[in-house]
Amino acid sequence: MQMTRRHTLRLTIGVAAAVVAGAGVPAAYATDVDAQKLIDEFLNGAEAEAARVTLTIPETAENGNAVPITAAVESKMVGNDLVESILIVAGGNPRPHVAQFNFTEASGLAQVTTRIRLAQSQTVTAVARMADGRAFIDHRDVQVLVGGCTG
Repeated sequence: MQMTRRHTLRLTIGVAAAVVAGAGVPAAYATDVDAQKLIDEFLNGAEAEAARVTLTIPETAENGNAVPITAAVESKMVGNDLVESILIVAGGNPRPHVAQFNFTEASGLAQVTTRIRLAQSQTVTAVARMADGRAFIDHRDVQVLVGGCTG
């Protein structure tokens, strides 16, 4: 098919109308409500206690593209003391769900170390869900000097 001026004009008007209508344009950043909803879904009705989880992340990140983070849970990793999952949430990112790590007794240790992207200064949360239904949580505030989630 050959592109005529008429086709080009129709295509341009269609794209402009979609942009004006907001079609497919997501919200720039998640909200604290979005982050809390994600945490609530992960907890499945359990109440998280501020204990046993240690979240280690720099207080200041010069560049949000690769911020080192470690989440560890004090656990014997057997029976009811088994850590099933750790959820990492960053409520100031475009999507708050950063990562989820699942464990078994064969894991031996409930600890993860990785690097994450942070779009802006925000609170990062680690939530651990145990085999017996208990849950533990830790929060850390991080000041990001250059965001890592922008175009």
